[in-house]
Amino acid sequence: MARIADAELERLKAEVSVERLVEAAGIELTRNGKDRLGKCPFHADGEASLVVTPAKNLFHCFGCGTGGGPIDWVMKLQGISFRHAVEQLRADLAPGAPASGPVASSALRKLPPAVAFDADDQALLRQVIGYYHDTLKRSAEALDYLKTRGIAHPEAVTRFQLGYANRTLSYGLPGKAWKEGGRIRGQLAKLGIYRESGHEHFNGSLVIPILDEAGNVTEVYGRKLLDNLRKGTPYHMYLPGPHKGVWNVAALAESKEIILCEALIDALTFWCAGYRNVTAAYGVEGFTPDHLAAFQRYGTERVLIAYDRDEAGDRAAEKLAAKLMAHGIACYRIQFPKGMDANEYALKVAPAAKSLGLAIRSAEWLGQGKAPARPEPVLVAPEETSHQAPEPAPAEPESPVLPPLAAEPAPAVSLDAVALPASPVPPAPSGEVPAEAQGKDLLLTLEDRQYRVRGWEKPLNPETLKVNLMVTRGEHFFVDTLDLYQAKARVAFIRQASLELSEAEDRLKQDLGKILRKVEEVQADQLAEALAEKEKKPELSREEHVEALELLKAPDLTQLVLRHFERMGIVGEEPNKLTGYLAAVSRLLDRPLALLIQSASAAGKSSLMDAMLDLMPEEDVVRYSAMSGQSLFYMGDRALRHKILAIAEEEGAKQAAYALKLLQSEGRVTMASTGKDPQTGMLTTHDYTVEGPVMLCLTTTAIDLDEELLNRCLVLTVNESREQTRAIHALQRRRETLEGLIAKPERERLQKLHRNAQRLLQPLAVVNPYADQLSFRDDQTRSRRDHVKYLTLIRSIALLHQFQREVKVRDGLRYIEVTKDDIALANDLAQEVFYRTVDELLPQTRKLLTLLHAWVQAECERQGVAQADFQFTRRQAREACGWGDTQMKIHLARLQEMEFVVAHKGRQGQTFLYELLYQGEDAEGRARRLGLIDAEALAALATTVTSRGGADHFAAPGRGVVGGVSGGGRSGSDPMNVRLLAGLRFRRSSQAGKRTVPPSKKTLS
Repeated sequence: MARIADAELERLKAEVSVERLVEAAGIELTRNGKDRLGKCPFHADGEASLVVTPAKNLFHCFGCGTGGGPIDWVMKLQGISFRHAVEQLRADLAPGAPASGPVASSALRKLPPAVAFDADDQALLRQVIGYYHDTLKRSAEALDYLKTRGIAHPEAVTRFQLGYANRTLSYGLPGKAWKEGGRIRGQLAKLGIYRESGHEHFNGSLVIPILDEAGNVTEVYGRKLLDNLRKGTPYHMYLPGPHKGVWNVAALAESKEIILCEALIDALTFWCAGYRNVTAAYGVEGFTPDHLAAFQRYGTERVLIAYDRDEAGDRAAEKLAAKLMAHGIACYRIQFPKGMDANEYALKVAPAAKSLGLAIRSAEWLGQGKAPARPEPVLVAPEETSHQAPEPAPAEPESPVLPPLAAEPAPAVSLDAVALPASPVPPAPSGEVPAEAQGKDLLLTLEDRQYRVRGWEKPLNPETLKVNLMVTRGEHFFVDTLDLYQAKARVAFIRQASLELSEAEDRLKQDLGKILRKVEEVQADQLAEALAEKEKKPELSREEHVEALELLKAPDLTQLVLRHFERMGIVGEEPNKLTGYLAAVSRLLDRPLALLIQSASAAGKSSLMDAMLDLMPEEDVVRYSAMSGQSLFYMGDRALRHKILAIAEEEGAKQAAYALKLLQSEGRVTMASTGKDPQTGMLTTHDYTVEGPVMLCLTTTAIDLDEELLNRCLVLTVNESREQTRAIHALQRRRETLEGLIAKPERERLQKLHRNAQRLLQPLAVVNPYADQLSFRDDQTRSRRDHVKYLTLIRSIALLHQFQREVKVRDGLRYIEVTKDDIALANDLAQEVFYRTVDELLPQTRKLLTLLHAWVQAECERQGVAQADFQFTRRQAREACGWGDTQMKIHLARLQEMEFVVAHKGRQGQTFLYELLYQGEDAEGRARRLGLIDAEALAALATTVTSRGGADHFAAPGRGVVGGVSGGGRSGSDPMNVRLLAGLRFRRSSQAGKRTVPPSKKTLS
């Protein structure tokens, strides 16, 4: 039930005199200064304790504490409700009363009775319907409801006697204790207007009577106005007993074709849109014998069933069609969009005259065979359907509200007069609100009112829309901060702004609704623009495109990448640099690689990662210093797709480690989280999904790595040798020179060049024609994942060279093929980065073991003793290897654990003497231990298979293994040598920092 307007309450408090009300109750008042004194009627008052203050129009009793204004006096004196007291005071204000000042009447007039006490049942029903009808015309709440449902046509309100039950029917009736009051209430209860509890049956409902040809009430339908009723409260009600009568029975006499709706609201929707040949059943199973009898009595030939488009509606429509066609009535089914009814469809697809007309024309024949011909649907006075709903009348019941009916009925016109759309479309926005952005302010002008909105640009929150809003009208203004999504905040703003600007609250309410929708629209546009900008790739100029394409087509592309790294300030680390670059390229694949760069603190792992990422497009790189456990799940489903997720330290991603592992191995992660349902406010489960694939890049200083993470990543170990440190120092000093400063623009140019080149790469499919001939170590279960990483490395190399390959198409699939040179380069890199597969020692620990072995052998030879007789201290080892104490302590302890070194107690009981047990037993080539096929052997196999048609007896006797001795392969007797990248060999000289490079036998494409 709508609350009484504050303005109306203030009027009653000002115009009804408390002093006269007290005197009318028979209480004698005596003057006492500005006040009046009398005996209080609400308790046994022996002396005058009731004080009336005419200046404030208030009363107060010092004996019982009762007090208030005129409404409080009537409520207390008569024992009635607040609303009843207000209605009674309204009736006391005669139309001829003065415009201002207290009412001078000495007694309250009783409210006029809503019904005659001697009426028969049918007359009483008509009077109740008439009272409800008058109540609706005075109720802003009920009229607003009609507007929201699109059925506020003035003629419909009058013709069908629409009403509103707001619990005021009993205010004009005698009390229950009186004989007459009990009798009339009993008669109303018998009719179903009252319940046995004494409450109005249709309280809070829109009331639609069903009238017969003579105007008698045969049935009454009630629909609750509010949709937030407590659980179990019915929204639809009828009078007790079986349904009787047919709504809008006059339509059956005027047309042989009838639209039959499931509900009265739907039928009113058709009627208000101009289709007057409509009636309604009483729900999905509410087609009564009265309907069938009326159809037969008036000769109905065709029925268009417009039931709701849901399972129940479809089932009921088929059942009803069979019943009607058995009586010779042709049936059609009006098809609304799935899940919609006529009212919802008409509201969403405007204008209703066109959308409903299209639905009528598209009705499907429900019978067998060809549908019989039927005339075009008739639209009555379409120009009248663009009406405005009647405005709520002032509080006085005598005020007329609805306009009179037209004297002549509107002419019928064909639907052809209205241009129907080819298909339903969303309604066009009505009343576009002009808005102008000035800095962070949003300015809107509505007639003579200007609004300024601040704070609207904040990130969207689906539950709040807090803004600072100022409205100006001439010299008057009002400003406040409020949440536009909170009804109470809007009401408070409207009320205060109305007082400050002397403007009607209804107009300001409409303004606030337009502002709310406009702010949502602007925020949505801003968000869409931001997302589009985030996903948008920079446009390349012609010169940039040519330069980037030239790089990608360079025959020595991989060597160029290494040279560019060098010119950007990353010395050495050739295998790591090229592997990292290729791993970044793999982001375009369906299963990208993952990198874990490992080193001691300050060894340069972050510089290596930053250099690699700086060559990638900014829009494809997502960098974080750390990640919380659930942060990954809220990034958006496609925020990381085909991108690089770089986290500065693996330690900072520990909380998100599990999600990162799943994202890398499965390509997506999903989390179920509890949250509020925006519609019901109840707790429900929400799914958050992040789609891959994503290339993961981490750095770490940890020595012991998580085995699960290790299995999923390529581990790059930074070179921590003294030679590398010297090279880095030289570079750092060179940067301080004039030459170093001049080289800075060159570094920026190279970064831009590679970023543009990466933007040209396409995520093509990669086919490896040599896949069946490849080999990989299979004596460990973890090689199952390492093998996938090896194959992905080959695909990444091919993808980088896509502009040097022919793009083939088969069955709509665009792909490029792997060459033997790609496999040769992958083998070279694998020997460097896959050593963790075959070597359980960390690279730093392996380095110490190698240094100790060379030193011990030299000392044993110099002293002429056996290795088992040579012992050394940790200090001697530090001096011989040039390592720090902490570094030596950690890695020497690991060698003890692996039993490469044994410790003996010294003579002083404190000093330890160490003996080296390792004698170079595992110093074989890494490629042999990986089980990789030699590129030359692979080329021979590929040639033989291709030229001889793949026959077994023409194939080579066996696969050559890199570093092995099987048929077709080359000897790999040089232990611990590293194959040169891109078809070359690196040979580490004994001189510090010196590297010799033999000429290349072959250049990669």
